[in-house]
Amino acid sequence: MGTSRRSSLAKLLPPTFGRRHVQCLLMFIGFSAAFSMRVNLSVAIVAMMDSKAANPDFPEYHWSEETKSRILSSFFWGYICTQIPGGMLARRFGGKVMLIFSVSISSIMALLTPLGVAYGDWKLLCFMRFLQGFGQGVTVPSMHTLLAKWAPVTERGSLATYSYSGSQFGTVIMLASSGVLASSSMGWPSCFYIPGALGLLWTVLWIIWGASSPQECSKISVAERVLIESSLQQNVKPHDDGKPNLAVPWKRIFTSVPFLVLTATHCASTWCFWTLLTQIPTYMKSVLGKDIKSNALLSALPYFTMLILGLACGPLSNFLEKGRHLSATTSRKIFNSIGQWVPVVTLIWLGYMTREQADLAVFLLTFTVSISTTLHLGFQVNHIDLAPNFAGTLVSLTNCAANVCSIIAPLLVGFVVTDTSNPNQWRTIFFIVGGINFVGNLLFVLFGTAKVQPWNNEREPKADESKADAEKSQELQPLNEETADVPITKAESQMVV
Repeated sequence: MGTSRRSSLAKLLPPTFGRRHVQCLLMFIGFSAAFSMRVNLSVAIVAMMDSKAANPDFPEYHWSEETKSRILSSFFWGYICTQIPGGMLARRFGGKVMLIFSVSISSIMALLTPLGVAYGDWKLLCFMRFLQGFGQGVTVPSMHTLLAKWAPVTERGSLATYSYSGSQFGTVIMLASSGVLASSSMGWPSCFYIPGALGLLWTVLWIIWGASSPQECSKISVAERVLIESSLQQNVKPHDDGKPNLAVPWKRIFTSVPFLVLTATHCASTWCFWTLLTQIPTYMKSVLGKDIKSNALLSALPYFTMLILGLACGPLSNFLEKGRHLSATTSRKIFNSIGQWVPVVTLIWLGYMTREQADLAVFLLTFTVSISTTLHLGFQVNHIDLAPNFAGTLVSLTNCAANVCSIIAPLLVGFVVTDTSNPNQWRTIFFIVGGINFVGNLLFVLFGTAKVQPWNNEREPKADESKADAEKSQELQPLNEETADVPITKAESQMVV
């Protein structure tokens, strides 16, 4: 079927529910399962270290705060190992295979966690969390690869939004239920058994119904396959077509000021996000005096409001982009400033809260996390702005650097907060996080840009590349220059986690 005929047929097809939406739903559930196994320890460890706060019939472990911080950070040691290889593995073996690897490894480790802690104490727990992180390091690149194959350009925004919102959904469900589970007759081990079992169940469903591309899906209709293929053929860029003759300009990337600034901003945001995610349950219990059940629900509240606010930002983003009210650079800096500088104020305020002001402290925590969703319209989409042809590479690089901060942040908390009931020590942590956020966004405001970088179009043609392909490549390259400062949708930014 010729390209023109495919295009004509695709235009006649209505946007009905199809296999691409089934893939989107499965990715949403899979991402939810992955994140539930990533964050379950944040609440479970509170019950593991104080069984009287949950169910006293289960083992209690007397770990120091330093050991606790090592446990919470061990996931990210494994996570950073597969960040950069993840994209290459997904391209080589397909997104379906890599997601099976990711979720199944995490699920098996989750199911074995209670047994591992019983026999190997915190050291074996750290190793098992390392393996979970190692498996989940390929999740985002795999999701990115799947969406690139399955989402028509006109639907990429909505499908990406729904797929990647699974991270917030999984976080909310796990944090909200962990306290109830830990206090139930099943005790804190159920915080690992239930998400682990659900992860394995999802893996079976994904093996049955998942597919790396429309070409590999036996259930897809001809009409839907034509719709997807036609859309991608019309919009794919030469560096995104999967050909092996792509030259990544490593030297130009690592000497690019906008990229270095983007990396610093990403690191600052990640430091804040994971400090709060891993430490909110402990802060709620020790400083605000919340019991394990209310602790879990209140810990989940910020991420629930973040999910709602994130969906609400979509229409605002579309309004600004379609009306061209702001340039992409200005838009990125405004939304990023809201997401990083507003929390600076609330974190400093939070540092002076006492147990008598628990309700206000919960509000400040909720607001701090919720407002950070605007970062999806700030630095998190900037990878695509700078180099559409190397967006996946840039994401892997900045995400790898940022996840080093995910390791350091909990360790710093363990070093500074030696008495978890001391609000002055927590104030120091909040001040540090606020200061890092301030500097990260200041660099982005001063030196960041949404303009396509010159090295985006660098290409190293193969010796045997046909003349026609070379001419086609040269014709397509100017398209990137035309999008130098054009706003890009929020949903594209959901691909960064």
